[in-house]
Amino acid sequence: MNIEEKLTQDVVLAIKTLYGAEVTPAQVQLQKTKKEFEGHLTLVVFPFLKMSRKKPEDTAQEIGNYLTENSSVISKFNVIKGFLNLTIASSAWVELLNSIHANNAYGITKADDNSPLVMIEYSSPNTNKPLHLGHVRNNLLGVSLANIIAANGNKVVKTNIVNDRGIHICKSMLAWLKYGNGETPENSGKKGDHLIGDYYVAFDKHYRAEVKELMAQYMQEGMNEEDAKAKAEKESPLMKEAHDMLVKWEQNDPEVRALWKKMNDWVYAGFDETYKALGVTFDKIYYESNTYLEGKDKVQEGLDKGFFYRKDDNSVWADLTAEGLDHKLLLRGDGTSVYMTQDIGTAKLRFQDYPINKMIYVVGNEQNYHFQVLSILLDKLGFEWGKGLVHFSYGMVELPNGKMKSREGTVVDADDLIEKMIGDARQMSADKISKLADITEEEAKEIARVVGLGALKYFILKVDPRKNMLFNPEESIDFNGNTGPFIQYTYARIKSVLRKAAEANIAIPATLPASVELSEKEECLIQLVSEFAAAVKAAGNDYSPSTIANYCYDLVKEYNQFYHDFSILREEDEQKKIFRLVLSANVAKIIQLGMGLLGIEVPERM
Repeated sequence: MNIEEKLTQDVVLAIKTLYGAEVTPAQVQLQKTKKEFEGHLTLVVFPFLKMSRKKPEDTAQEIGNYLTENSSVISKFNVIKGFLNLTIASSAWVELLNSIHANNAYGITKADDNSPLVMIEYSSPNTNKPLHLGHVRNNLLGVSLANIIAANGNKVVKTNIVNDRGIHICKSMLAWLKYGNGETPENSGKKGDHLIGDYYVAFDKHYRAEVKELMAQYMQEGMNEEDAKAKAEKESPLMKEAHDMLVKWEQNDPEVRALWKKMNDWVYAGFDETYKALGVTFDKIYYESNTYLEGKDKVQEGLDKGFFYRKDDNSVWADLTAEGLDHKLLLRGDGTSVYMTQDIGTAKLRFQDYPINKMIYVVGNEQNYHFQVLSILLDKLGFEWGKGLVHFSYGMVELPNGKMKSREGTVVDADDLIEKMIGDARQMSADKISKLADITEEEAKEIARVVGLGALKYFILKVDPRKNMLFNPEESIDFNGNTGPFIQYTYARIKSVLRKAAEANIAIPATLPASVELSEKEECLIQLVSEFAAAVKAAGNDYSPSTIANYCYDLVKEYNQFYHDFSILREEDEQKKIFRLVLSANVAKIIQLGMGLLGIEVPERM
């Protein structure tokens, strides 16, 4: 039981004893005392005025007197209008630290057999291009969200849906056939996803040139520019070839399918390298090439049951006007599927594979409408979690020089970004690493990797996911301020102190004596450490990794102030020295747990 729970019990008893009234723990409002007032926790007394029939100040005074006399948690109090500011006794803080010290997974709730199962979808790449900065944000949010949901006592299944079919895939395939001259990842030395991405860009380049040439021809024939462009795009031989290839793919043409499989395999090998570098994993991967047919079946089922309707051109639609939306296309007139069809099919397979209680889709905010529609359609089709699905809608990542476009080859490639971050970390931390005794080149490389990726992940995850963000690599790698390296460096600093203590044969006890006298700064730090459990819960409720990121920063900032103001190993009072070592060890533990939820490693030394 933590201090707030114990204090809540004592307040409930105080109200019953003083005023003969029964209150529930939910009616006891405790909040952190504002910095300008003395105290740790503040009790709001206004809910009890009907019971006391007294002024707010008098009610607070009476409850404060009762608690100081009868609660082992409270040492003193002060009253500010209708607020009772309570100072927690040092012994209670030590007892709290002892309970945290005894729990290696403090703040983390493990799932059991009866826990709900939450499925989280993230990544969702296309096999016509490598992963880019936008994918990085998606993957990092997905992994951290999965960790946080699991830390709140849920069973979690992490899934990916790979968009491995469609016109965009055919564009890369056709460009490779036309301009590739047999180029492969092996004979070019390129990662497979980069190689295919180059041909996607090549297709667009040739297509634009073709459209420009056709436009000029049509305009010479007297057509205006707008009409000429529309006709040129429609009549482009290159685009027609790509569409013909898509039809052949849908018809299972053996040559097209063989090429498709070969090129996709190159891409998957490339994706796997990037995922491994980012620390991204999945429990189950679904492929659109398998799910779109399942989606067609479910659409037909909805059609048979009267949920959907067919137009004269043979296309299938859902009428969502009763839900305040419009009519939504589910199958084109030629029978080909759209993204909505695929998502319905994927849902069907997932529901067959797992007993899902909640489904979370990590997808950018440009798809808000799509998931609003999907939720309604899945509910109509009988999926139990359809109505309650969560679209974890996040903002776009922009760079100082503007937005990214895949087809123009102007994206910030994930692999290049990872390499740059690690290189920058090696350069920025060179002076710190050089001071470490007996460090090998291999260890220096590993520290640079951990710090570089930590900088990238933290900079992205500290931002409210619902907001658009500007990613600045130079700012992210700073060893000061609200950055990953600042938090990692503090962790390494604490581990250094603990190593020196061990070398001096100073043993860290399992339990501290309650008689330790604490300073206000030390009490504040214990309070902050204890709030990790609440931060994990809040992050899970709000689907917000940034809650954990900014909690870690606040904790580290407070610890560094403590480290600056107080001696640890040089403290002459043995009891205080041991206490500060235990406190430091638990700050390090919470940093590691918190950063771990974000998918960020912390180095033992830096």
